[in-house]
Amino acid sequence: MSIGAGIVLFVIGAILAFAVNVQLEWVNLDLIGYILMAAGALVFVIGLILMMRNRRSETVTRTAVDPAANERVTRQSTSTTNDEI
Repeated sequence: MSIGAGIVLFVIGAILAFAVNVQLEWVNLDLIGYILMAAGALVFVIGLILMMRNRRSETVTRTAVDPAANERVTRQSTSTTNDEI
């Protein structure tokens, strides 16, 4: 969710900084655009860090002997979970 919010902030900031040509006395839209772009990039990076931090992978390997064929059988399973708070 924070990754999408970061992208939205960045896009709105880019629109304000580069596409809007309105001059107002009491507000500088270019500066607000640059601030929103920086905030969007920061939120995007924080979202990526939090997503990677919560990722866990677990590998289970089981070895058994097949009694009918008298062979060793190895099974390996890997599961990846992403716990969200």
